[in-house]
Amino acid sequence: MSAGQRGPSDRPALARLLPISPDAFAAEYWDQTALFTRAAELGDGLGDLFSADAVDDLVTRRGLRTPFARMARAGVLLDPARYTAPGGLGAEIADQVSADKVLDELSGGATLVLQGLHRTWPPLAEFARALAADLGHPVQVNAYITPAAERGFDPHYDVHDVFVIQVQGEKRWRIHPPVHARPLRDQPWTGYRAAVEGAAEKVPAIDEVFRPGDVLYLPRGWIHSATALGGTSIHLTIGVAALTRHDVLREALASATADETLRAALPVGVDLTDAATVAALVSAAVDDLTRYAHGEHHDLGDTVGRRLHTRVRDSARPEPIAPLATSAAAAALHEATTVSLRRQLDARLDHGTDAGTVSLVLPDKRVTLPAEASDALAQVLTGQTTQAGGLAGLDSASSLVVARRLVREGVLVVR
Repeated sequence: MSAGQRGPSDRPALARLLPISPDAFAAEYWDQTALFTRAAELGDGLGDLFSADAVDDLVTRRGLRTPFARMARAGVLLDPARYTAPGGLGAEIADQVSADKVLDELSGGATLVLQGLHRTWPPLAEFARALAADLGHPVQVNAYITPAAERGFDPHYDVHDVFVIQVQGEKRWRIHPPVHARPLRDQPWTGYRAAVEGAAEKVPAIDEVFRPGDVLYLPRGWIHSATALGGTSIHLTIGVAALTRHDVLREALASATADETLRAALPVGVDLTDAATVAALVSAAVDDLTRYAHGEHHDLGDTVGRRLHTRVRDSARPEPIAPLATSAAAAALHEATTVSLRRQLDARLDHGTDAGTVSLVLPDKRVTLPAEASDALAQVLTGQTTQAGGLAGLDSASSLVVARRLVREGVLVVR
């Protein structure tokens, strides 16, 4: 296994969605072709992630606002005023989701879309964090609640990969190969509407009735539409905003602005209508970028990696912490309390230039401690669970002081 890759046992969230190993999925399906899986092939199932009760809870008790909810009928988005209302005394806002209005629209055949569930529903928030870590790409989660015999959206493709999980009811999906493979984010299906509509008239590559627990993987660009059968249908769409080679090139070019050669002006009188001239300019620019990447600026890979990593990091949130409970836990911490690094927290060790200190660098702050804590911080970053009084390189009293500080800083959580 090459550096930077992970084994199947390190991808437990992804494994829950697959009938095959994550490695086999990566080699045979990821970014290539669709994969449909019946619930019976997935072992323990996915019923813990979402349910009809979750929909009712979100709509009636969570004070959702747009754009965390939207509704559509026959492929057309409804005016938010049709399903939202003011929040009432103490919440003078005009766009809270109204359970009464949602019921009316659902009864009239509209589809309810709950967006950003990786922000609003705890089981999906935890699963999305884990799946994003498994895939190395940003993840979001929406739910689609469709009345019987209704189709929420016309045939279309997405500009992100998706995993579809059928939660309740049955829905017939028709899936066709791309007319524009691997579209970028600025290449939506509406730019290929006629081709998409034509492809949707052909024999589907997949034509299946999805039942609870069934899972579909679709690479971006694959055309799909779905119609609810029988009763109300609920399905989750887990969107994966896959980073691409195009993203790598964009970040490389952004980083290479430091290179004077690449900033040089084109020749006086350059004929930009001559294809051969422009092709030569492109070739020269690519050569210059390659030289820049492999020459004295050999840290370009590190720079691009950090820029892309920041994009992934900023798309998600680490494991949530409860402020009051965390404050109480820090105060009550004792040497036998078990603690570990907050999951999906982006942190790195920095020894800096001061030999007397060491720091943990977090996205929004720096936690600085005496240099004696260096081994303890390195241990913390492994993610392993340990006792608050047993951090590496420190006696039990000093370890407890460091652990308490890290709990208060939101680095460690009590397990």
